[in-house]
Amino acid sequence: MVDIYYYKSMNDKKTNKKVIVTGCTGQDGSYMCEYLLENTDYTVLGGIRRTSQAIMGNLKNCVGNPRFKLVPLELTDSHSITTLIKNEKPDYFINFGASSFVADSWNQPHFTMEANATSLIHILEAIRHYSPECKFYSAGSSEQWGDVKYSPQDEKHPFSPRSVYGVSKCCASLLCKVYRESYNIIAIHGILTNHESPRRQLHFVTRKVTSGVANISAAIKNNSS
Repeated sequence: MVDIYYYKSMNDKKTNKKVIVTGCTGQDGSYMCEYLLENTDYTVLGGIRRTSQAIMGNLKNCVGNPRFKLVPLELTDSHSITTLIKNEKPDYFINFGASSFVADSWNQPHFTMEANATSLIHILEAIRHYSPECKFYSAGSSEQWGDVKYSPQDEKHPFSPRSVYGVSKCCASLLCKVYRESYNIIAIHGILTNHESPRRQLHFVTRKVTSGVANISAAIKNNSS
């Protein structure tokens, strides 16, 4: 997770900073929006697809806060990305938005690469041209390791993805590295291992299991009462 307090400690006197958070209606994005609103005085812009079936319940603690605003942002639309960054000139861009269901990446490989990898080119190019001081965070995945060579894995573990989703996240990591080294942009890619919460959507296997167990338990209690 991006270390907001590290950047706050730098000699930067600008006030009223802006943070764009993609995937703000999802598990990680919604928690991040809450964290920023509670622990900083930043304006938080939650990027949301115009056509998405937003899980607004995850943002119930954010909506109504005067420092929180939903903004249209489509990761597969370069114009949408460029326009938002050009107009808002964010200080931070935290990218939790993705096509994140691994199984879907086999059925929609082109969309997965567009949403998870090509989108970073548009984001980083827009940052480079319109907001070069912006700090960018890209959320990665343990799927990048894929064919695991040793446990526990660390940053030295080689990439060996076994899914299109894993490939897209490897590409995102390398794009951050290239832009960081070529243009001196602060672009960080963090590899996130499995993590769960009540906000995890039901189509993920962990939620399917826990939901199934809860339903079985409820049925047993009803039958025994």
